[in-house]
Amino acid sequence: MQPVLEFHDLTLGYDRHPAVHHLDGVVEAGSLTAVVGPNGSGKSTLMKGIVGMLRPLGGRIVRDGIRATDIAYLPQISEIDRSFPASVFDLVSLGLWSKRGMLGRFSHADRHAIGHALEAVGLAGFQARGIETLSGGQLQRALFARVLLQDARVILLDEPFNAIDTRTVHDLIGVIRRWHGESRTVLAVLHDLELVREHFPRTLLLSRRPVAWGETGETLGAENLMKARQMNMLADHHAPWCEEAA
Repeated sequence: MQPVLEFHDLTLGYDRHPAVHHLDGVVEAGSLTAVVGPNGSGKSTLMKGIVGMLRPLGGRIVRDGIRATDIAYLPQISEIDRSFPASVFDLVSLGLWSKRGMLGRFSHADRHAIGHALEAVGLAGFQARGIETLSGGQLQRALFARVLLQDARVILLDEPFNAIDTRTVHDLIGVIRRWHGESRTVLAVLHDLELVREHFPRTLLLSRRPVAWGETGETLGAENLMKARQMNMLADHHAPWCEEAA
């Protein structure tokens, strides 16, 4: 398959404190990949590096024919400011920014597309609701509707199922499977390993360094999971730099 992302000895972090060390690998077009690992293992940092919010401390990311508008990024729900006075329509319509601009007028077709996206995630009729009135699961559905409108080739999801109800998880897994069926490339940071085993063919196991990356059943073997836990416990999370790759 054609690669869409390549990591070459990639190190990412904050204020020269690395959170991801020496990552090498390829994300293939149309792949469905879970990113898992202990808390503080660099999963969210990797997402922010891919989308361009963080510049590498070392190594590089190659985006093979991928432009910024080809990537849809869904951050952790805790990073969304729910106090901002916005409706569900306003939030979801941001998925059209690359086509209309931030101040562009919405056509009848745009409004139809927004309504269709909301229907696809189970929020038909919610356009006028304020986002501050939504439950966690409803807000996540609205954010998925925004990603649907972006029509992106690469989709990055950071803990999309954190603190939401089981039914919403089931419905949004259906949206992810739809994206995969459309040959979009999806990477999702997840904690529920049983969910990963059931729905994600490939997995990257991180513990600041890559532990394993490949077919999910093999990657999530007991030996690899134990190694990830041990690496995380031994890691110096305040180190100013990392040693060279072994």
